[in-house]
Parts: sequence; C-alpha cells; structure tokens
Amino acid sequence: MGTKGRSTPRVVCCAIPISRPYSKILLITSRKRPDHWVLPKGGWEATDVRLENAATREALEEGIFLYFQHFLALIFVFPFFFPPLQQAPSTIYHFYELDVASLEQDWLESSERRREWVDYAEAVRRLEWKPELANGLRLCSLAPTR
Repeated sequence: MGTKGRSTPRVVCCAIPISRPYSKILLITSRKRPDHWVLPKGGWEATDVRLENAATREALEEGIFLYFQHFLALIFVFPFFFPPLQQAPSTIYHFYELDVASLEQDWLESSERRREWVDYAEAVRRLEWKPELANGLRLCSLAPTR
C-alpha cells in the first residue's frame, strides 16, 4: 500500500451495509482477491463533494440501494499506517453505516464479485485479513455492546 508518492494520506470511504430487521451485514468479494471479503469502499473523489457521498457511490456501484430516511452515519475515522512505524498515516478510512433498502440483481460488477448477507460475528471473521476493515466494523451498531 504505502503512500505511492503522495504527500497527504489517501482518503478512503467505506460503507457498512446493514439490514437492521435481520441484524445482518452485506459483504462483497474483493476484485483483487476473489476468495476474500470486503466492505464496499473506495477513494474519495473531488466530484463526491462530501465524504458520505463517496460511501454512497461505492454502495450504489455494488447494486446496493439505501433507505433515504436512514441515510448514512459516520461511525469511525481510522488512520492506517503502512509501514506500521511511519510518522503519518498512508490512508485514512471513514466508515459510514447505511440501511439497505434493496439490492439490484444485475449490477456493474456482478460478473466479477459476489455479495452475501452474514451476521456480525461472521462479518468480522471474514474481514480479519484486512484489519482496518475489521476494526471499523467493530464499531457499527450491530457490534455487541461492551
């Protein structure tokens, strides 16, 4: 990962798609690692204007439609250092929780990715390979209270 020549950290917006009635989280497979699961995420772009717009865009690209009355809530900002001992973060992750209204059956990347609803514990287990995503998920509203 690293900074790839950037002088400022990359800003990544992550959507945590949930179904409150069923206490489930929607995960998608990674394009680079099809046997690994991720959350919808991507870099913030100037055309997004606001960070939460980037998270919404990432969800829509995965065919995920949202309830507008339950828009997005920022739940966590996580600086990611790579390599771990560097002075400044290489990436800053912004996690937004969203309530899913419906899923499009045929979406842009449907031939490359899979989606699956899983419970909270299974979602954390599947994201352990990517600690920054697992850590963000641990702060969502479906996480067990401490």
